[in-house]
Amino acid sequence: MFGIKKLLRLSDEGYKGVKRGVFAAVLSNLCMFLPFGIAVMVINLLLQPLTDGGSLDMNQLWLWFGAAVVAAVLYFFVYGNEYRKTYMVAYSETEKIRIEVAEKLRRLPLSFFNRKDLSELTTNIMGDCASIEHVMSHVVPNLFGGSITVTLICVLLAFYDWRMALAVFAALPVALALILITKKLASLGEKHVQAKLNVAEQMQEYLEGIKVVKAFGLAGEKSAALKDALRTMLKESIKFEAINGTFITLAMMVLQVGIGLVTLVGVTLLTGGSLSPVALLMFLIISVKIYSPIIVVMTLLPEFFYMLVSTRRMQELREEAPMTGDESAELTGYTVELKDVSFAYNDADVIQNISVTIPQNGVTAFVGPSGSGKTTVSRLIARFWDVRAGEIIVGGRNIREIDPERLMSYLSFVFQDVVLFNDTVMNNIRIGKHGATDEEVYSAAKMAQCDEFIREMPEAYETIIGENGSTLSGGERQRISIARALLKDAPIVLLDEATASLDPENETQVQSAISALMAGRTVIVIAHRLRTVMGADKVVVLDNGRLVEEGTGTQLLAQNGLFARLYNVQQESLGWTAGSKA
Repeated sequence: MFGIKKLLRLSDEGYKGVKRGVFAAVLSNLCMFLPFGIAVMVINLLLQPLTDGGSLDMNQLWLWFGAAVVAAVLYFFVYGNEYRKTYMVAYSETEKIRIEVAEKLRRLPLSFFNRKDLSELTTNIMGDCASIEHVMSHVVPNLFGGSITVTLICVLLAFYDWRMALAVFAALPVALALILITKKLASLGEKHVQAKLNVAEQMQEYLEGIKVVKAFGLAGEKSAALKDALRTMLKESIKFEAINGTFITLAMMVLQVGIGLVTLVGVTLLTGGSLSPVALLMFLIISVKIYSPIIVVMTLLPEFFYMLVSTRRMQELREEAPMTGDESAELTGYTVELKDVSFAYNDADVIQNISVTIPQNGVTAFVGPSGSGKTTVSRLIARFWDVRAGEIIVGGRNIREIDPERLMSYLSFVFQDVVLFNDTVMNNIRIGKHGATDEEVYSAAKMAQCDEFIREMPEAYETIIGENGSTLSGGERQRISIARALLKDAPIVLLDEATASLDPENETQVQSAISALMAGRTVIVIAHRLRTVMGADKVVVLDNGRLVEEGTGTQLLAQNGLFARLYNVQQESLGWTAGSKA
């Protein structure tokens, strides 16, 4: 039983609950045998007048009838106890596991999510947790409970008549050997699980890209991979079920031979005078009933082996090392320093030996060609990843020493791709500060230039905005994101292409909101539009992951380097665009 705790990574309370469930299953199984014992005693009582010529003892018959009623009531309560001890514990434990996994995912570095597909993580949280729940509620209690029950009855029958007990269980070792073969076929289970994961991945990709599929008429082409995944799963399912089902069926057939052996041995002993007719009848009845829990055990063993394939992936996820640090760290200032920082995605270098200081209460812009590492720098400052070499200092502390969530309390973000939830406007803004009052939300919305359009919505701040803010325009979504950041009131602000995809009218409003956000804070701006960073206190130019220039916008234009070339190209492009529209 201790192996179950380790295999399923159960909590101490969950493990105790599983043991209580097994004990309850044993009681339930034993209670199921009471009616058969009472039936044997009643038959013996009814046959007694025929063997000794006496009269039927009606008082004793009524006594056994009362015992049968008590057994039925007892079984009702015992079965109810088994339900509480197995299902309720399983549901409670898997709730804890799901919360634990969700918390673990929140604390893992983004490098983990680069390695894992979203569909696999969804399967971990839902499918694999459901497998553990099923193992705890249906498999383990019945598997161990049935095994213990059969062992106890085997011992009791052996004390009564070892010859008949041997006949009852003679075929059991052969049947179990056939079942244990399924454990050697674990690769079939692994292939079946992988086939299901592939289907989930292809289904998610197909649904996420359904707009492109419809727009370009790719339904047949893009559904081919999904169809192939479904066919593979069908093939693996049939193979897995057919082979496992064959061994289970063979084991059951072998087990049924025991009934013939009981009959043969019993009749032989009866004719030899060493076994009474009532004893033979009892063993015949018990041999029919005892095979029920044995068949349950043999059916559950292959299922248990299969479930271990799914739960093993869950354990791997739960064993992923989270990012750690001092949860009570206090920053004495908000200057950010990068000292010889290098970083790579897998083996591809993205940032190489960057050293730069981002002054407190100033605006520092990172610019450069696409793929130069601008966004990566902002993610490293937020400790979405840990640097490969060098160090990042915020307020005099190496961020590796600070708990990621504690560090995040000092940072606010405004991204180009805004993530909103299918909830009210009020709750979407309140994400910036849990427990914020309505007045605080209203104030942040006004500063972010979004109070006016929110008031015009059907239910104002209580309006449901749809999945990812589908009922809002791009500019409105961006301003709600800024309101969220204003409400958080963090001393360090990271702006990543916050106005890159907006039209001029919306950009003006968003820029006004950003100005309110930037006041009195350490601001880090990632920008493609170089004209928007000319007023920054410092501009840092990156190229292929290296720092090539830094200074004010005016200074960099005078140097006539990379910044000046990029700036001139953008200005010429804007002039050409304006001329073409005219």
